Amino acid sequence: MSKTNLLLLLLCGCLCAKAQTAARYDMVITEIMADPTPVVGLPNAEYIEIRNVSSTAFNLSGWKLSDATSTATITASFVLQPDSVVVLCSNSNVAAFSVYGRTIGVASFPSLDNEGDVLTLRSPQNKVIHCVAYTSDWYGNEAKKDGGWSLEMIDAKNPCGGKENWKASINNLGGTPGKTNSVNGTNTDATPPQLKRAYTPDSLNIVLLFNEPLDSSSGAAVSNYSINGLSIASALSVASQFNAVQLKLNSPLQPSTIYTITASNVTDCKGNAIGAYNKTRIGLPQTPISNDAVINEILFNPKSPGSDYVEVYNRSKKIIDASKLYVANRSSGGLVASLKKISEDPFYLFPDDYLVVTEDASVLKGQYFVKNEDALLQLSSLPSYPDDKGNVVLIDLNGTIVDEVVYNKDWQFGLINDDEGVALERIDPGAASQSKNNWHSAAATAGYGTPTYKNSQYKRPEDVKATIDVSPKIFSPDNDGRDDIADVNYKVEEPGYVANVFIFDASGRLVRQLVKNDLLGLKGSWIWDGLGENHTKLSIGTYVVLTEIFNLQGKKKSFKQAVVLARQLN
Repeated sequence: MSKTNLLLLLLCGCLCAKAQTAARYDMVITEIMADPTPVVGLPNAEYIEIRNVSSTAFNLSGWKLSDATSTATITASFVLQPDSVVVLCSNSNVAAFSVYGRTIGVASFPSLDNEGDVLTLRSPQNKVIHCVAYTSDWYGNEAKKDGGWSLEMIDAKNPCGGKENWKASINNLGGTPGKTNSVNGTNTDATPPQLKRAYTPDSLNIVLLFNEPLDSSSGAAVSNYSINGLSIASALSVASQFNAVQLKLNSPLQPSTIYTITASNVTDCKGNAIGAYNKTRIGLPQTPISNDAVINEILFNPKSPGSDYVEVYNRSKKIIDASKLYVANRSSGGLVASLKKISEDPFYLFPDDYLVVTEDASVLKGQYFVKNEDALLQLSSLPSYPDDKGNVVLIDLNGTIVDEVVYNKDWQFGLINDDEGVALERIDPGAASQSKNNWHSAAATAGYGTPTYKNSQYKRPEDVKATIDVSPKIFSPDNDGRDDIADVNYKVEEPGYVANVFIFDASGRLVRQLVKNDLLGLKGSWIWDGLGENHTKLSIGTYVVLTEIFNLQGKKKSFKQAVVLARQLN
């Protein structure tokens, strides 16, 4: 072949490579050095490695690399051949990594977070080719996750395998930039995807969250989803991780209604079809009021190397978004302090659901039986909960205290010699939070803790035999002598009860406390004149009368009735 023909052939190859349009997973991220210090053997710099797993050569000019906060574009003209790798790093580190293999410098190379980040590789057409949402747990090695070791993909043919397809490098240098990964092997994905949960940006849209990336076409098929009582207008696979699907409804979700969504026939990126874990609940969340959600279990003196945990229980009939709740403590001056958001993403607590927050979920699962791992959330840090006594506060984003417990180690069972690793359990979710008699050490037979499920010391109180009725159901406080007031009538079967009566508007806001700690007879009534606190005039609409009765023996019950406040038209 002449020199001229050879040059033409090479030029044609480069132009063809540049003209090719990559498909999803043609190029994959196969190695990540997010935390290069302390140095093990490689340069003290971050890098990623990408591999061309297709049968087509691609010119990387114009390709983009993003993390959660920034995007960098490859400007160099570099053709990556099939089954070949290249290292990407900042321009200043090209020389240091070139001794290990082919290297491209990228201006404004993203800063890789040590604890976890979302890395996305896009083609010049801005199509997502591969996305990796790594965390420090992916190292699978407590020592190596402290720095100096890269994360390596095990099987490049399983690009969306997640944590199960990555581990810390076992090469003596701490990584293998530009070379075959030290952990390289076969890691076939035969596990079907799972529908984990859902949330609602608004009443017409639902976002479904899966445990792994889906095939985008199957994720976007409307026929693959059903919701009881509602029809779906469209479905969209959400880039860049493709583990979420957004559904748009033809009619809105109704308040105070729980729906079930079923996914069928959706597949992951390896073609595995969804199996038994294909249903989840959804509905419109409501703002909790005091004691709608309660602190249900506290581990404040954990075994080493474990960490504290706090369990929250939804004792109401509402759907509560835990991403709008914080756990906290109090400062020495008595102020609410050290607020930690329970979840950065929407996370719905349905009636009778449990949720546990801790700093180290993997250790907790090794020390206690965790019945529902989906209800176990790991936070980067918890407020300080001392071993002797302290405050656990549950507060919403508006600063309203939903529940609070001032615990003391003296609340533990007196015959326990060593309470290290023994959780305090709430006995009755409906009884007072700040009653020592409503807390007990978790049972030894339950492993001294029951995170994510019913407490071992749970005891249902005796049924309270009482009735509350509001009459009339529609009243008009306009002083015309007809239905001007609403009567709240009560009847109990034994003396000694005390009552509180609250009025809430349709949005759940407290507009009046009608009765405060009123000692009851066997029957009686209160009247509501339709006014709010300080005798303010209230708007027409539906209101909720919440009546709570209790006695000194710990019996307690609440009643809710709806009443409509109307007015005569002029």
